[in-house]
Amino acid sequence: QVQLVESGGGLVQAGGSLRLSCAASGRTFSRYAMGWFRQAPGKEREFVSAITWSGGRTYYADSVKDRFTTSRDNAKNTVYLQMNSLKPEDTAVYYCASTSVPFARLAREYDYWGQGTQVTVSS
Repeated sequence: QVQLVESGGGLVQAGGSLRLSCAASGRTFSRYAMGWFRQAPGKEREFVSAITWSGGRTYYADSVKDRFTTSRDNAKNTVYLQMNSLKPEDTAVYYCASTSVPFARLAREYDYWGQGTQVTVSS
């Protein structure tokens, strides 16, 4: 059982930055990675990034690769998504999720999800 709670969302102007946090509890030590997804109204849930617990290896969607950075603090059981140079099209509810699948990029490959945190980027 894994419990995830996102925080750090809010309203920011285009070009600004936000850092999202995802606090994990439960049986995280045996999980492979934590991912970030986002979902805008009326759209499918979209992969953003992921990071492995063990080695801190990251991988990103092309749309955010040059602007977003994922990191983790294993001692705190927390992962982060640093979002820089934000654009209006980044507006979405952002979710963190847990997976045991290496290099998972599909929502169906993640089995535990947080409640989401709203990120709104104004022009």
